[in-house]
Amino acid sequence: MPKVSLFNQNGSQVGEIELNESVFGIEPNQHVLFEAIVMQRASLRQGTHKVKVRSEVRGGGRKPWRQKGTGRARQGSIRSPQWRGGGTVFGPTPRSYSYKLPKKVRRLAIKSALSSKVLEENILVLESLAFDAPKTKEFKTVLGGLSVEKKALIVTADLDENVALSARNIPGVTVVTADGINVLDVVNHDQLIMTKAAVEKVEEVLA
Repeated sequence: MPKVSLFNQNGSQVGEIELNESVFGIEPNQHVLFEAIVMQRASLRQGTHKVKVRSEVRGGGRKPWRQKGTGRARQGSIRSPQWRGGGTVFGPTPRSYSYKLPKKVRRLAIKSALSSKVLEENILVLESLAFDAPKTKEFKTVLGGLSVEKKALIVTADLDENVALSARNIPGVTVVTADGINVLDVVNHDQLIMTKAAVEKVEEVLA
């Protein structure tokens, strides 16, 4: 079983914690990770792009010239696609880009992402994380004590308003709950910081 150091909120090591091998100790599947990230990024697309087809552009009700005898090509409307100001053919319309991978694939992806952080030694486990009031300065002190200088993902067992508000204004720091942990966030941050309770909750769901 993989072991990582257990820290308190001041940044001092207070022991070690054993992580569940079936969640944090598997061999990462890079292809599944890629598929999960593409799926998440596709789901984030707004899909609000829109062009006007010939039935939606203004004008073009009258036939511009008679069918025969002018020597010019026959035309039925000045809003046909070949005219300037005409409708667009096969342009984008509002749509959803989201799709879903099978449940087993999604579970394998998050396990692969977590195991990658353990292999890279970019995971920190805290005994607990709590503040009496929202204080960005105190949160920065905690990060400084843990020597966190890059992008960090903070995972707590449940939503803590004080923790979330304290981290909100720190660039590169994101706070999620154990229920909301996802592949894109784990991969997109250099450091993964989890509370002991969050680790137990993730293991309970994924093991």
